[in-house]
Amino acid sequence: MKIFIATKNKHKLIELERILKPMGFDVLSEIDFNGNFPDVEENGETFAENALIKAKNGLINTGLISVADDSGLCVDYLGGKPGIYTARYAGVPTDDNKNIDKLLSELKGVEKSKRTAKFVSAIACVFPDGRQFTVTGECNGYIAEKRLGENGFGYDPVFISEKGCFATISPEDKDSVSHRGKATKKFRDEIKKYL
Repeated sequence: MKIFIATKNKHKLIELERILKPMGFDVLSEIDFNGNFPDVEENGETFAENALIKAKNGLINTGLISVADDSGLCVDYLGGKPGIYTARYAGVPTDDNKNIDKLLSELKGVEKSKRTAKFVSAIACVFPDGRQFTVTGECNGYIAEKRLGENGFGYDPVFISEKGCFATISPEDKDSVSHRGKATKKFRDEIKKYL
């Protein structure tokens, strides 16, 4: 069965493909449609709302079952920021290194016990017949005082999970504890009810 992943983020695409392909889905992305789809304004107030906006845009452009993820980092000391503004925390155009620099600057001198944070992932799925659902996964951890490792993307070099820094652990270990890994497991259970 064909399923469209509505993302321009190649890292998210890889992570979602890694989990959806073994479920028997023929995973498609914008690359398979010879061109870039217009950007959609992510003006929701929650991760779930933004994921639905992106998934609906994917359905409009492809006519296929469409899946989208909206995810981000919520730091307790910063009152939940960057939250839904995670990708553009340091401004537009988005830049992972600038985002990390801003985050580390805002947490400079803050003790480890107050650097708690969580990654949140909301995955939305919309069907051509109008049905839709969203699931959410979370991964708790804390923010390191400096970058660690070379793997991953986004804030992975400064996020420490129960398995270690996201930028230093294997993709399999990351999937086992990550927000997106947990959300996709829920997605796998939920989509069975719709097919």
